[in-house]
Amino acid sequence: MAIDAVLFDFSGTVFRFEEAAFHDARLTDADGRPLDTHEIAEIMRRLTAPVEQTVKFDAEGQYAWENRDLDPALHRRAYLEVLEKTGVPHAQALQVYELLLDPDGWTPYPDTGDVLRALRESGLRVGIVSNIAFDIRPAFVDRGWDRYIDDYALSFEVGAIKPDIRIFKSALDHLGVAPGNALMVGDSDEADGGARVLGCAFALVDPLPTADRPSGLWDAVRAHGLLTS
Repeated sequence: MAIDAVLFDFSGTVFRFEEAAFHDARLTDADGRPLDTHEIAEIMRRLTAPVEQTVKFDAEGQYAWENRDLDPALHRRAYLEVLEKTGVPHAQALQVYELLLDPDGWTPYPDTGDVLRALRESGLRVGIVSNIAFDIRPAFVDRGWDRYIDDYALSFEVGAIKPDIRIFKSALDHLGVAPGNALMVGDSDEADGGARVLGCAFALVDPLPTADRPSGLWDAVRAHGLLTS
């Protein structure tokens, strides 16, 4: 069937939270030693891993972790604990968490804007489907890319977390597109690939640093017969 709409994940797909966001934070361990590049990369990985649980929680923390993308307060509770258990002192953990919540602190992949524009100009509908507990619309608005997005299905607004089919169905219903006519693009086979249960096509991208993935989105959509000319 022809593809009439493309759904994109946010983190690791069209934008990435990069180590560069920490440069002004001057992160140290509890003894005041500046964290090295590898330690900062690990913090970033733990903050953005789509499904992996990277630390052990007590019962209250586990509940917050499992429901973090449904409620901003639980998101804050879970990720502050992740940061502190990774060795970031509390005051700095608060600073890092605020960086995470700033959509303008996220870096777009080099081809994001061009792919979104090309899809719109080709007459396709475009949606963002993200497990997230804060509003990411400003990341698109501030770059003038919001005009290419027809719908945002954000877990904390929809009340469902990928791979729950309800979040994909919400996006498709708002786009007015049948599942068999949609392509989901994301960096998690487990979470984003849940769209396949409804009958959507799926393209997996690698959440590499933005400088190392210049054409991942182009490659994903072209592999499904889109934007080939």
